[in-house]
Amino acid sequence: MNATHPGLRRATLNRGNLPRFLGAPETQETQRPRFHPLRHLRALRRTLWIALFLPIAMAVQAVLLLLPGREKEAFAAFFWATISRMLGLAVRVIGAPARQGTNGPQRPIIYVCNHSSWLDIAAIGGQITGRFVAKDDVAAWPIISTIARLGRTVFVSRHRGRTLLERDAMRDVLAAGDDLILFPEGTSSDGSRVLPFRSAFLAAAYADAKPLIQPVSVVYDRLAGLPVGHASRDVFAWYGDMTLAPHFWQVAQYRGKRVTLLFHTPMDPADYADRKALTQAIWQVVADGAAALRQNRPAKPLPEAKPAALQEPAFA
Repeated sequence: MNATHPGLRRATLNRGNLPRFLGAPETQETQRPRFHPLRHLRALRRTLWIALFLPIAMAVQAVLLLLPGREKEAFAAFFWATISRMLGLAVRVIGAPARQGTNGPQRPIIYVCNHSSWLDIAAIGGQITGRFVAKDDVAAWPIISTIARLGRTVFVSRHRGRTLLERDAMRDVLAAGDDLILFPEGTSSDGSRVLPFRSAFLAAAYADAKPLIQPVSVVYDRLAGLPVGHASRDVFAWYGDMTLAPHFWQVAQYRGKRVTLLFHTPMDPADYADRKALTQAIWQVVADGAAALRQNRPAKPLPEAKPAALQEPAFA
C-alpha cells in the first residue's frame, strides 16, 4: 500500500500511542454511514448481552484468581470466546497454537501477533491461554483496566529506564509456566499492512525458561459474508485517535464478520544471532501471512524466515 495514504500516515505518526478511550471519533462527515434502524437494533441487542455477561464473568474470574490451578486461564479463554460470539465475530484458525498437540511443548510460548483492533484481544484470547502484554495506558481506562487485570495482563511502559524491570517481569511470567501474547508493533494499525516490530518487546525471548516464539498473522477477512477489501477494512481497524465506544457500536452493527488467525511454525530464539535478527524473521513471517490473508489467497502456516533473505529492516 502506498505509504502516503492518509490512514496509514496517521497510524505511522501515532506509533507508540494507543487510541484514546474518551473523545470524539476522527471520522469525516462524508464517511459517516447512513442510518440503518435494523443495524442499530442489532448493536443494541449485542451491547445489552455483553453488559449482562460482563459483571457475572468478572466476578467468577475474581474468585478463580484466588484459587490454585489453571481454571482461571481456561475461564479467561471462555470469556473472550464468548465476547467474540456475542459480537457476531467468527474466528477461523489455520494451523494450531504451539501449546496444543499430542503432548504440548515443554517450553513456554511467546505468541507474536500483528495488531489492528481491540477485537484482536477477543479473537486471540479465545483461542489460547497466554497472558497479554499491554501498554500501561490501558491500566487507566475505566472497566477495560479491570478486565485486563482480571486477565492477568502484563503492563509495560514507554520509559527506557523501566525496560530491564519489565523484561524481568515478563521473564518471571515465563518461568512460572505461563505463555505471553505480544503485539510488537507497539500500536494498532489500519490493517493494510504490518508495521515494523520493535525488538525491545522480544527482550524476554532469551529468558532462562528458553521460550519458543510462534508468529501469528491476524486479518479480518469477511464482512456481511463477503471478502473484506480496502473500503471495508475500517469497520474493524481501530488506530490513531479513534475512540473505543463509537468503534464498538460500529462493529456491533454488522453481521457475517470473520477474523482469521494464522498460526505459523514456532521459532527458537537460539537459532538467531541476536534479538534484532529474531525480530526481523518474525516480522517477515507475520507480514507475509497477513498479506496472503488480505488478498484472499490460500494461506497455510509459514516456516521460519531466514534473516539473510530479508529485504528491509523490520524492527525499530
